[in-house]
Amino acid sequence: MAIKKDFSLHDLLKKIFGFEYFKGNQEAIINSVLEGRDTFVIMPTGGGKSMCYQLPALILDGTAIIISPLIALMKNQVDAIRNFGAEHGIAHVLNSSLSKAEIAQVRQDLISGKTKLLYVAPESLTKEENIRFFQEIDISFYAIDEAHCISEWGHDFRPEYRRLRPIIEAIGKKVPIIALTATATPKVQQDIQKNLNMLDANIFKSSFDRPNLYYEVRHKNEDIAKEVIKYIKINSGKSGIVYCLSRKKVEELAETLQVNGIKALPYHAGLDSATRITNQDKFLMEDVDIIVATIAFGMGIDKPDVRFVIHHDIPKSLEGYYQETGRSGRDDGEGNCITFYSYDDIQKLEKFLKSKPVAEQEIATQLLLETVAYAESSVCRRKQLLHYFGEVYKHESCQNCDNCLHPKTKFEGKEYVLLALETILAVKQIFKVKHIINIITGKNSATIKQFKHNKLEVFGKGMEKDEKFWNAVIRQMLIERLLVKDIDNYGLLKVSPDGMKYLKKPTSMMLTMDHDYENVEEDDFFAGGGVKTSTTDKTLFALLKDLRKDISRKEGLPPFVIFQDPSLEDMAIQYPITFDELKHITGVGVGKAQKYGKPFLDLIAQYVEDNEIIRPLDMVVKSVVNKSGLKVYIIQNIDKKIALDDLAYAKNIAFDELLTEIERIVSSGTKLELYYYINEYIDPSHQEEIFDYFKEAESDSVEDALKALGENEFTEDEIRLMRITFMSEFGN
Repeated sequence: MAIKKDFSLHDLLKKIFGFEYFKGNQEAIINSVLEGRDTFVIMPTGGGKSMCYQLPALILDGTAIIISPLIALMKNQVDAIRNFGAEHGIAHVLNSSLSKAEIAQVRQDLISGKTKLLYVAPESLTKEENIRFFQEIDISFYAIDEAHCISEWGHDFRPEYRRLRPIIEAIGKKVPIIALTATATPKVQQDIQKNLNMLDANIFKSSFDRPNLYYEVRHKNEDIAKEVIKYIKINSGKSGIVYCLSRKKVEELAETLQVNGIKALPYHAGLDSATRITNQDKFLMEDVDIIVATIAFGMGIDKPDVRFVIHHDIPKSLEGYYQETGRSGRDDGEGNCITFYSYDDIQKLEKFLKSKPVAEQEIATQLLLETVAYAESSVCRRKQLLHYFGEVYKHESCQNCDNCLHPKTKFEGKEYVLLALETILAVKQIFKVKHIINIITGKNSATIKQFKHNKLEVFGKGMEKDEKFWNAVIRQMLIERLLVKDIDNYGLLKVSPDGMKYLKKPTSMMLTMDHDYENVEEDDFFAGGGVKTSTTDKTLFALLKDLRKDISRKEGLPPFVIFQDPSLEDMAIQYPITFDELKHITGVGVGKAQKYGKPFLDLIAQYVEDNEIIRPLDMVVKSVVNKSGLKVYIIQNIDKKIALDDLAYAKNIAFDELLTEIERIVSSGTKLELYYYINEYIDPSHQEEIFDYFKEAESDSVEDALKALGENEFTEDEIRLMRITFMSEFGN
């Protein structure tokens, strides 16, 4: 392998690529490759990995074989190289997208020595005909891009990547290998080196710190589409990527953004190749501002001015999270990384893992736990990310993440942890989180009574704290491995060996109080990329409550039957003045809007005019058709008089989740008849008492109803079922 001597690396950098200086370790890495050494490069997204093999490929005799996992990535890089040089054949791709004629042209250019860089997919490299062909040409070196795909512990493991070393040996050229990745924990790094048989490689590890990136994790609620739309509209004209875990969600969210006037397109592996390429090109050419994508999008996409990356769903691993957030601010400019997090999403992912082989389950569960720990932690997010990749962040605070700008409250959790452990053992470790929390908080649900768990010594011992608090305690106990979830009987809580040790010898355990995402004042909301949300117009809210009271007196109904408080609060934020806008207010459906809407709309319209209010467009979120079908399914099956517990079982949801869905349906104005079920399970005298209570009640609170009626006589499910019937009869 002959190296041309009459060059200066800096001269070539300027002449070919137009850059004055190398970034970070680039020059040392290039020299390592030119010297014929195996080289391992760990460099964050935006650090300039591609330069590390492109420049030596142009200098050395022969063709560099670049192994890359994505056709779109290959196409982008080949186009870029061809732009630098006059010779079209200087760079080629060899993959399944080429016709026979195109493959013949590629081979001709390789044989003639024109081609300096050949990009191949691992699947193409392993074809017998290609192995024979590569044995006939002069190869300068192999570059394995996205090398983390080799490791089962990497965030994007691809089995075909683990076969690369035997294929390289079959080709038989004794040339160096350069492996490159943007993410590798110490475990992944070791796995890559072993698999490629390059334990003696020169290792170049750049810092994973991206100081310009702002990290924030937000509480994910039902209005997440509204939150995403608000964020994008506040950052209007900026390029952004929204990542979702499922193809279905990508399609739904892209459609929702489009109907709300946002230039957005979907991208996922289920789209045909032409559509994917078109959508990607439109994003790169700024014909659209937003790409809504699964993780299939973004590997090596060279768009330096992506200003924000939003994770609609928490990623399955911290490596995936780091890689995806790293696609923002590659030009060292603004880069905001906003992640929406709900533990419900984690439970769905855990459930999905049950179908995988046990070894794969264990790895995926471990990676998922680390992601949960990151989301819930009060530690500086930058410090935690760098620690995950084996790097020490020397500053106490980065002042560019939500935890540093708005520290979470910590508290001594020892007594709460012990109470949770004792409760789980007291019920023989055969119940789920919800049941355990009901015991601790003293809630007399039907199941509690059925198993006589209201007679336990621990019953009600933690009632001074609410369900949200105890959920946080139990989640952190799972992360600390004091508890585990039974794999065979999904969701049952078990005390781990570490949990048993803790019971015998308890020590101080600091737990974290979650951010209260619901009640953050506008001026206090997260800086550095956080959206400033409008708070409720208190004057309008008071006027709406007065109007509701007047109507309730005339109708002889409790005020909450007209509209519940969350609906009035939403009206005082969004200022709806048409029936169509009113239908998109929380808890307001078509029926409710038609029955009670006009006086409220008239009041709001007058208020907006009198006070010259400019209504923020980002608050007006148009909905697309709900494709989940759960609402329709529930209504249709209640019409057929199907038992509610059978409905819950059929949809694989808990009974209380089903009741919540039914409450939403009824509060939006749909009338449902549940007596076919209620008469089977609730004593007629109880029905009458609950009904009479709600006729006189000041609020629709289940807790208040239980206190007034007697927690030992009535259950929460009874109250909720009768409240649904009351609202349906009188409010709709």
